Amino acid sequence: MNSDLFTRAETAAAFVWSQTTLRPQVGLVLGSGLGSFADDLTEAVRIPYSDIPTFPRSTAVGHAGQLVIGKSGDVPVAVMQGRVHLYEGYSAAEVAFPTRVLGRAGIRALVLTNAAGGINVEYGQGALVLLRDQINLQGQNPLTGANDERFGPRFPDMSYTYTKRYREIALEAAKQLSIPLREGVYAAVAGPSYETPAEIRFLRTIGADLVGMSTVLEATAARHMGMNVMAISCVTNMAAGIIDQPLVHEEVLEAGRRVMGQFIALLRAVLPRIAVELPQAG
Repeated sequence: MNSDLFTRAETAAAFVWSQTTLRPQVGLVLGSGLGSFADDLTEAVRIPYSDIPTFPRSTAVGHAGQLVIGKSGDVPVAVMQGRVHLYEGYSAAEVAFPTRVLGRAGIRALVLTNAAGGINVEYGQGALVLLRDQINLQGQNPLTGANDERFGPRFPDMSYTYTKRYREIALEAAKQLSIPLREGVYAAVAGPSYETPAEIRFLRTIGADLVGMSTVLEATAARHMGMNVMAISCVTNMAAGIIDQPLVHEEVLEAGRRVMGQFIALLRAVLPRIAVELPQAG
């Protein structure tokens, strides 16, 4: 990647601005099988990642690979339909680059979603889980290398990676909608192979409730830039060894489709409340 990451992010953000008159402050990243939320936005402008200068392109199945700027109800939002991952051959800095672009485009609150394997035996397939913390086992960090203070400090605090107030908002909204919503800790691994039963036993021992291959690098970059973050996992399969059956990616996509109604309803309820909280969230 070009050494002047800030300039590249500014250039990409300026291009996004040039495509729409909307100026959202709330951004979303939609994971595997969860991209249909963006299909119902109004006043929508759809920008393929390939059109955005130096923007990485998603190659994962179930990721549309476009940025959608539009409105969810009355709330302007920037929605990434799909993301990139380390297992596609990208570096941690490249995986986090879209987050950098969103930040330079004015996004102050970032909602991350993902498909995850369930480690906690209390979860069932299709469960929605609000992340309260994360464990980075991907072996990389997007902040490695020279720090640009225009993004954030050299050593950002990660004590509150996922904004407490946003978690409260999501739990309140889920209760009002009668949607079961749990809280848990997400462990990120590099992939693309699924975890072994022994690895899942290790992850459970260190406190992980969920496992996946995304989210933590984006959350780290977002916090570095001072964004408030919320994340929701869809448990699309139980992790290896939890149940005695093989794991396949088609199952992940199908489970995402089954809970899409609840997922969209929850997002639609949460986004206006997050938008109201923007000035004082922490």
